[in-house]
Amino acid sequence: MRLPTESLPRRSLSPRLLRLRQNRLLRQNLILFLGGFSAGIGGFIYHAIATRYLGPRTYGEVAATVAVFTVGTTAYQILTIVLARYAAHLRAEGRPGGLPYICRRAALVLAPPSALFLFGALLLAGPAARFLNLESPLPLLWTALAIVAYSYLAIPRGLLQGSQQFTGFSLNLASELAVRTGGLTLLLILGLRVNGAALALVAGAVWGILLGLFSLRQVLRLAPEQAQLRTMVHFALTAAAGTAGILLLYNVDVVLSAHFLAKHSAGVYGVLNKLGTIVYFLTLSVSQVLFPRVVEAVATKNHPGRLLLMSGGIMGLLGICAIAGFWLFGWLVLALFGPGLQDGLPYLVLVGLIGLGLSLDNLLIQFFLAVHDRVFIPLLAAACALEAVLISLFHAGIGQVVGDVLASVLLLLAALTLRWVVLLPELRPEMVTAEEE
Repeated sequence: MRLPTESLPRRSLSPRLLRLRQNRLLRQNLILFLGGFSAGIGGFIYHAIATRYLGPRTYGEVAATVAVFTVGTTAYQILTIVLARYAAHLRAEGRPGGLPYICRRAALVLAPPSALFLFGALLLAGPAARFLNLESPLPLLWTALAIVAYSYLAIPRGLLQGSQQFTGFSLNLASELAVRTGGLTLLLILGLRVNGAALALVAGAVWGILLGLFSLRQVLRLAPEQAQLRTMVHFALTAAAGTAGILLLYNVDVVLSAHFLAKHSAGVYGVLNKLGTIVYFLTLSVSQVLFPRVVEAVATKNHPGRLLLMSGGIMGLLGICAIAGFWLFGWLVLALFGPGLQDGLPYLVLVGLIGLGLSLDNLLIQFFLAVHDRVFIPLLAAACALEAVLISLFHAGIGQVVGDVLASVLLLLAALTLRWVVLLPELRPEMVTAEEE
């Protein structure tokens, strides 16, 4: 008689696989990772199409326009975090009627500064176009409109993230870049060139707003319940500090390396920095999922520390996969950026570690933002200052600059981890459910 030996492992593994499939954190991370990854591919295709169709000379104008747009969307990032936290706060308190109220109220509050911004853009577009060597100021005006539209896009995206509607959030991220890239292709065919590239930004943002409102249609039909918006203003300052600090941490090194290194070495380091940020953005979805989940976990006393550790494990796994890719195929990765970059090959793994360290720093900062703990702000400011000081003192070559940045990122990670260990026993539901004075 044959023993069913092959069925024993299958029966023992089946419950584990079932538990993994039913794990809400893993499922939400996968959904948002797919949306973010698709958006990343869409962004790459957008620039590839613009480069091939317009050529390097005219594409330089597109790159400058997109750079202005990227800087301008800092307000979008802050608004998204603020609205996501408040939406998670309302969800934790069982007050879904507050969501349509803050949606409409936020749209009204944004109107005056948006109009003022567009008026300022109208006045400054000419001088800015001359400074950026653009043939016409018109693309900057379209870019200003895209920045305003993107600020409004923060409203549905923040509510989707905070209310944990990650399927709608993920679809919004992916489809916005699809519309942007498709719009670019059509507008280039129509001969609009740089104006077409800027108009494609507007088209993507408008599509994201409309799709976001459609995804929230059930919520927006609820009877509005007045919510206290004063806490949003208070939290916005904390969110701004966290957003600006992370942006500085992975940008100040590029500026200082351009000043201290030789031109060729500075160019190689610039490419290395972009590769490091690939790891950061590859794992960004984990932080986006964690943020509203922490609010929920603290409000219900449902192991917020375990939630962070699980999210850190997922992020670490994704980061290690990216670093392994750098180690195995680094020569090919650098070749895709062009010739003369092989000087950066010995530092690719270290740059990957910088990207992963930055991701873990951001993960902890999102945890602190969720519970509105402000102690991270001086720690983050100190890390940015340390990075600048180290690069100013030690910049003999690419390797020293990489070492400076890695030391700053890892020291910040250690300091934030220590703060998290101290904070964890002090977490109370009132920190996320009570209105802050």
